Amino acid sequence: MFEPKLNERPARVDWLLLAALLGLMLLGTLSIYSATMGNAATTIKQIIWYVVGIGIATLFCLIPYHSLARWALVAYWVTIFWLVAVLIPGIGTTHGWGARRWIDFGPVQFQPSEFAKLAFIFVQAHFLSRPLEELRLPGIFARALGMTVLPFLLILKEPDLGSALVLLPVGLVMMLVAGVPARYLLRFVGVVGILVALLLVDILFAPHNWQIKLEDYQRHRLLVYFGRDFAPRDATPEQRKRARELQEQKTYHVRQALISVGSGGLTGKGWRQGTQNALGYLPRAVAHNDFIFSVIAEEDGFAGSVIVITLYTVVLFCGLRIAGQARDRLGKLLAVGVVILLFSHVFINIGMNIRLMPVTGIPLPLLSYGGSSVLCSLIAAGLLQNVYLYRRAY
Repeated sequence: MFEPKLNERPARVDWLLLAALLGLMLLGTLSIYSATMGNAATTIKQIIWYVVGIGIATLFCLIPYHSLARWALVAYWVTIFWLVAVLIPGIGTTHGWGARRWIDFGPVQFQPSEFAKLAFIFVQAHFLSRPLEELRLPGIFARALGMTVLPFLLILKEPDLGSALVLLPVGLVMMLVAGVPARYLLRFVGVVGILVALLLVDILFAPHNWQIKLEDYQRHRLLVYFGRDFAPRDATPEQRKRARELQEQKTYHVRQALISVGSGGLTGKGWRQGTQNALGYLPRAVAHNDFIFSVIAEEDGFAGSVIVITLYTVVLFCGLRIAGQARDRLGKLLAVGVVILLFSHVFINIGMNIRLMPVTGIPLPLLSYGGSSVLCSLIAAGLLQNVYLYRRAY
């Protein structure tokens, strides 16, 4: 269904994709300015990241993706090096709840996990671009799985469970599209599903001294999501009181985000008129990044939320169309990997704003504030344009 007509003159740029991306960046600029209560410095920084990201994405479009893929393994191991480095005290820095996810370069903060996702897509696409007969070998599947598990474990160690989990659907879908036998993937998914189920049973129902060790904030987020009491069964009245106070504190962000989304109504309260944000009920520290969708939903209502989802749908549809038009496996796998990556980010972030998903540190592409996220989102979009530009060259 995606095959172009033989007499069709190929477009040099996917203008629909470009328009959707520009729409998201414009909406991101306005939303961040509003979420930060008119903080011009923060908004200007975001605009600078947009400009830098567009420049880097343009450079990526100038080099055919086959030439870029020759450096895929180098990029992968460089990001693995940074994922190890960020875990070292004195190199990696912590923010807020103690997660060691960033490396500071003076005024600029670098988050290796964001770039590791892109490097992983490239190396996985390059590795899986081999004859179908080889993909049926168990050893090839084991190596592809190993390339997925290594960054997964390092990112999980930071800890950044949300970013780590994103790697799994990206890697598995790319393997499926490449032609890895479905039975291998189903067995792996089955094993992972059993382990996740056992972990949840342990966290939600096991006695406190039997529970698997997790970071406190990770356990609290899961307890909040499933609506479980923070206090152990044998807690004293004083312990229950403290646990109730902690639970109120940990559920605050989610409750205020839901109120923000629900109070927007059909058309919203107007730009910079959102009372949840203006009065500080939606905490200022998270309003412009993790909960930017709640700000948009309150100010622009259901109509604004539909616009956001429509713009993302256009980007994802364009990515699928580009994957269908690619004439070689490498281009198809690169486009599929980028689409699944963006979809995972959008689904998880919007889901946590409306309590369909647990709260994680997953940013909303091009809308959430943050340099690493913006750069990686635009580079990923640049890869889609690259595959589109050179779709008839191979």
